[in-house]
Amino acid sequence: MTATTDGEIAALAKGGRTNFLGFLLRLAARLPFLFIAGRLYGADALGRFASALVVVELVALVCSLGEKRGLAQRLAESDTREANLIYDGLLAALVLSLIMAGFFWLVPQPLFPSGNYTPLDQLIVLAIPGYALTEIALAAQAYKFDIATTVRARAIVEPWTISILAGLLWFVVPDSGLELAYLASIYAGLATALWPLLRTYGRPVGWRPHLPTLARMSWRAMPLAAADAIEWGTRRLDIFILGLFAAPTAVGVYYVAQQVASLPQKLKTSFEPILGPVITRNLKDRNYAAIARQICQVGFWITAAQAAIGLALGIPGEGVMGLVGPNFVGGTGALAFLLAAEVVAATAVVSEAALVYVARVKNLMLSLATIALQAGLTVGAMLLAREMDWNEGYKAAAAAAALMVALAFASLSKAWLLSRILAVPVNNWRWALVWAAIPAALIGWLATFLPEWAELAFGIPAILATYGYVIWRAGFGPEDRVLFRKQIETSSE
Repeated sequence: MTATTDGEIAALAKGGRTNFLGFLLRLAARLPFLFIAGRLYGADALGRFASALVVVELVALVCSLGEKRGLAQRLAESDTREANLIYDGLLAALVLSLIMAGFFWLVPQPLFPSGNYTPLDQLIVLAIPGYALTEIALAAQAYKFDIATTVRARAIVEPWTISILAGLLWFVVPDSGLELAYLASIYAGLATALWPLLRTYGRPVGWRPHLPTLARMSWRAMPLAAADAIEWGTRRLDIFILGLFAAPTAVGVYYVAQQVASLPQKLKTSFEPILGPVITRNLKDRNYAAIARQICQVGFWITAAQAAIGLALGIPGEGVMGLVGPNFVGGTGALAFLLAAEVVAATAVVSEAALVYVARVKNLMLSLATIALQAGLTVGAMLLAREMDWNEGYKAAAAAAALMVALAFASLSKAWLLSRILAVPVNNWRWALVWAAIPAALIGWLATFLPEWAELAFGIPAILATYGYVIWRAGFGPEDRVLFRKQIETSSE
């Protein structure tokens, strides 16, 4: 193992430590929002908000032109001043996102399929440019291994802004408070990202917008943008299809379950910005073995962490969902499947982090196959639910189960493809995950016999402590423990 590779693992580990702090901060900020939204606004309002959010964030992600991961490659390969390249991306995203925001302002039906909305609700389209620009600014900071800015924007500023304003706006505009709070949180996050961007890269020098160059950049970015949109879409397609077959209340319940389950998802998505620069540098040196090692290393870290959080939130799931409101307890089954889906998806995400650079089109084809499989499974599950006259909770659970199966397919297929291309096995599975899960699940089962408040207050920490002790002793080797040290000693061969 070379000093360079060792240093890259250390950089990834540093990002992982920052991400774990970010997860705790997200958890602290997300739960108040869910509590406020569930108790004050109710499941119906949450369902309408979730339907609009699906369209806004998907469009914004496409408008970012794949720069979340493509920017690292452009910066690594080009000799052009870095600030100029970044501003090219920001300008292209701004123009495209303003066009799309204008379209959805004039045609709001896709955002509000129920037809129930106000002019204030329509203002949510203004989040499209803010979201797209934030993605690019954070990707630029990640290229310099600055994950702290992502944590500040995504884990502190955005969630706390939407939580506080959602509570305050309920007293002023209860019909549109969620949409306005979300819009404010997006621009607060953008401001948080732009300030360090200016300090890191400065202003562009000799930069002039050149439309043909921007058009070529946008065209080249389409496979990346499509892959990002499809990967993101697999986490939102279920909401869209559920909304076609179930009442808005079911969509609201599912949205809450998805928000709780997406907390561990942030552990892996936050690794992407720092994993991208490491991969692109090794691709430049054709060091494929190092790429496979880093993919497996980060994949195991993510899987181990997500399994722990999945057990801790899933076993006492009724109590967790009950915090939002008694009407949301029916989403416990959906929560369990969604948490399991995040665990099985870890391999797909880390494999795709390399595939977007070495096999963009093939990766895109697998992503399309994944979302097509998910759509087919979800629609089939909804038709079965209608035939069997299932209640709204069972419909939500069926949609979540379809997502889990589709993401398992994505993980297996993308890991196989990457291992073929790199000619090195890519597999982040270790049996220690099972040995750690068994006693943790037993502790969690025993905790369910406690009163609900005690189950949450003592059961969740006990599950995490049991799992953490076993995985540390049985699953973590010296390289894994780098994740918990601030520095490592490097040596060259």
